Amino acid sequence: MKSKLFLIAFLLLSAFGFAQNAEITGTVNEAATGLPMPGVNITVKDATISTVTDIDGNFSISVPSGSTLVFSFIGFNTQERVVNNSENLTISLTENAKTLDEVVLIGYGSQKRREVTGAVGVVDNEVIEDLRPVKIEQALQGTVSGVNVTTQSGAPGAGLDIRIRGIGTNGDAAPLVLIDGNISSLSDINFTDIESITVLKDAQTAIYGAAGANGVVLVKTKQGRKNTKLSISYNGYIGMQETTRKLPLLNATEYALLLNEAYANNGQPLPFPNVSGLGRGTDWQDQVFDKGVPIVQHDITMSGGGDKVTYSISGSHLDQDGIVGGSKSHYDRNTFRIGMTADLLDNLKLNTNVIYTDINRQSFNENVLGSVLFNAINTPAIYSPYDANGDFTVLPTGSADVPGSNLGNEIINPLAQIANTFNDYDSKNFKGVFELNYDIITDLTVTGRMGFDTNEGRGRTFSPQVSYGGKVFDNVRSRVDQNSINDNSYTFDAYLTYKKMLAEAHNFTVTLGTTVYKQFGEGLFATGFDVPNNSWEFADIGLTTGFTDAKTASSYKYDERRLSHFGRLQYDYKGRYLVSAMLRRDTSTKFGPENRVAYFPSVTGGWIISDEPFYGESAILNFAKLRASYGLVGNDRIGDNGYVSLLNGEATYVIDGQLVNGTAAGVLANPFVQWEEARKFDVGADLRLFSDKLEIVADYFVDTRNSLLVQSLPVSDIVGTGAPGSGYPTVNAGNVRNSGLELGFTYKDQIGEDFNFRAFYNVTFIKNEVTEINGTDFLQGGAFGVGQPAPVRMQVGEPLGYFYGYQTDGIFQNQEEVNAHPSQAALGANAQPGDIRFVDVNGDGVINADDRTNIGDPIPDATMGLNLQLEYKGIDFTAFVFASLGNDMVRNYERNLTDINRMNYVLDRWTGPGTSNSVPRVTTGATSNNVFSDYYVEDASYCRIQNVQLGYTISPDFTKKAGIDKLRVYAGVNNLYTFTKYRGFDPGASSGAPLSSGIDYGFYPVPRTYMFGVNVKF
Repeated sequence: MKSKLFLIAFLLLSAFGFAQNAEITGTVNEAATGLPMPGVNITVKDATISTVTDIDGNFSISVPSGSTLVFSFIGFNTQERVVNNSENLTISLTENAKTLDEVVLIGYGSQKRREVTGAVGVVDNEVIEDLRPVKIEQALQGTVSGVNVTTQSGAPGAGLDIRIRGIGTNGDAAPLVLIDGNISSLSDINFTDIESITVLKDAQTAIYGAAGANGVVLVKTKQGRKNTKLSISYNGYIGMQETTRKLPLLNATEYALLLNEAYANNGQPLPFPNVSGLGRGTDWQDQVFDKGVPIVQHDITMSGGGDKVTYSISGSHLDQDGIVGGSKSHYDRNTFRIGMTADLLDNLKLNTNVIYTDINRQSFNENVLGSVLFNAINTPAIYSPYDANGDFTVLPTGSADVPGSNLGNEIINPLAQIANTFNDYDSKNFKGVFELNYDIITDLTVTGRMGFDTNEGRGRTFSPQVSYGGKVFDNVRSRVDQNSINDNSYTFDAYLTYKKMLAEAHNFTVTLGTTVYKQFGEGLFATGFDVPNNSWEFADIGLTTGFTDAKTASSYKYDERRLSHFGRLQYDYKGRYLVSAMLRRDTSTKFGPENRVAYFPSVTGGWIISDEPFYGESAILNFAKLRASYGLVGNDRIGDNGYVSLLNGEATYVIDGQLVNGTAAGVLANPFVQWEEARKFDVGADLRLFSDKLEIVADYFVDTRNSLLVQSLPVSDIVGTGAPGSGYPTVNAGNVRNSGLELGFTYKDQIGEDFNFRAFYNVTFIKNEVTEINGTDFLQGGAFGVGQPAPVRMQVGEPLGYFYGYQTDGIFQNQEEVNAHPSQAALGANAQPGDIRFVDVNGDGVINADDRTNIGDPIPDATMGLNLQLEYKGIDFTAFVFASLGNDMVRNYERNLTDINRMNYVLDRWTGPGTSNSVPRVTTGATSNNVFSDYYVEDASYCRIQNVQLGYTISPDFTKKAGIDKLRVYAGVNNLYTFTKYRGFDPGASSGAPLSSGIDYGFYPVPRTYMFGVNVKF
């Protein structure tokens, strides 16, 4: 009897249990368009049951009766629906305008934007595709507050420098870049492959320890979506390039008249007794700048996915000629990428991303003494490019018997220079990530990731036998230089992530892991002399026939490793009070055994005030969060083995009357060198107002860099640092402080059904100061003119890399003013009326080297960005503007020789009392006007319209008939116009080195590009 009752009870309970299961089917569509949405995540709240919609937006799921289904998709508002019985649902998801639920990368994980407690900036793929940057770094200029991007040159393929919250070190100041979690670089990736770029600016970077002091840039590449059909997209454009500026130089007649005056002022015969037939002469800038220079890019992407696997495959081709030198300044890049995800098991997922990049580049000397543009600026217009025989005109070096011929031994015919420039560089880069995520239990996931980045480079430069008429660039023997470089890096990450909610109020996320990073490589360099036929076609070391006593080959090899352990605890109470603490332990082979290990802790916190019960509803302020962070981050960017003495120098000895190449002591060792430290403090606020239409982000920050790794601190040559191959040791010898304020404003709204607009403005104010230098009063760098002291210094109390020279106080108008002023003879010549008057800074009654002082610096006081996006029906318009205020630049592209050409501002020179108080007299006699002073330093503040684009998307009613999902055509201009008072080519250019930036030898300008393109999606 009992057994029968038990059986009946069991059957009743089983029937009841089965009765509680509900078979739910349905469709998910986009509310705005009614189109089905594949790939929507459908989960059961507080359970592990889940599914995704198929290609047509359909789904089917079996759940317990009374369950809450959660429908979520990135960029759309999440919906919840309680289900009790089997039914068919239609779910319409609306686009999420608040963006507070967007996922933000934070390193070894991610967070919803509302939960982020650090200072981050995000650039999404929409902005990147509007900008269409040739190099990805350009997409960060003006789009993220606190980030400044400078160009080393406008030549095709030239490098760019990213600085986050100023310059804190006199070494490598570039941020750490990770692509899908793997340490890499931005130079080899195409913009259409990027989903988003996240910039970490504060103590959050401590999770990357020794690599995070300069900030961190996290790149996420595009992936396919589950249950989506194959989608093929093509993006392509053609463009025409031109220079944005020509310098206002003297024409031939102006030059001759001015030179006559200079010679007359020194009592010399006139070099041009008759100027009537000279006319305007040669415009050397027109000779070197090409117009209508082509640039072409093609991109194709295929993506899609099923229930278990997604894929994204893309390829691109970029071909760009230079506006100077044509094919001698060329950049060709081809990329291929495969990204894939696969659900190997229900709790095991594979993510992969592999990128191959092939680059070929040709270039010539840029921003150096003797560059092509330097020569074009300084060559007088009286000379023709070609002589009577059709050969390149040889410019004179200077002769006392030939007035007007003193062009020095550096200035050569720029067209001849281009014609005699031969080089070729090939690079093959292969990088990728393989990642496995295994859900051990519901709340615990283990991640294993292996990343690699390998680069093979081959370079060849041919220097033909050529004579420029006794110049320093004359080459009596042809030669070819070849190199082979191999660089590799590998990253191995393994970490656990545990997420738990307690009492429906306390949320914890714990991350524990380890990272192994290895970087190694080698390079081989060789030189051969006497190239057959003095020809580029035969420029190969294997074909050369000459010999030399000098060493013709060299090589290097390096192996650097870092072992790290890290942990992070994230906690929030009801999503209202947010705290994150992290600690990283790094071990680096770049330091000796006693200093190899360092710890980098940090803590961040936030308070969402608008979630407090007392706050209530507000029609004005919809969201308010305060946050703060503080932490210690490191920097180990120095060469390896600096703590031990090595025999890697070069020396030549005389043995038995013969020259013998040998080995000498290398760079002086420092066994006590240790980590550079960055202490980062930040306090900020995130606000949203007027129904989330206006977003305000504000941050105040202080970044103090201690124990700077200095590789140029002078020590006595008695220890051998002056020997060939040797050098100064790397020491910890300085502190630098950056402090500032960042403000960002985003306003977006929709007017009616058809008009949408978005405006984003950001501004950053920065103050930079050197607070300590150990072992010396200052460090110096850079160069100005020939034979003058270094013009750039790092000194306590001043900005890093400020300009050190003489202050000026107008022009001497008469002899009485000269007599009343302290003597300037120590500068090289006695002053005369019409000469520059220098300030007696120390008041000792004489003008000499002790009167040099701070006369400017290249660090901007403020940077600003303005981005505007408008949409009306099928028409779209975007504009991006960037401004830099307070940055100075040295005008070093003008050679101080008597007979070179000049800019036309000298037409306003002093010619007698009261004629000018800004431009000195012209003379061939000795003066002190050429010493480094603020006369050569200019305010290089500028405002640049970076990009303007107008597009039109053809109505799908027409394109669908042709099987095209989307067809957009557009026209745009990159680098449209720059507003500036600076007289050089590009006020935004920089060498990138902290102790030599801001010195302009004639920067190759960034071209203006007119683009016409099409976006097609099938």
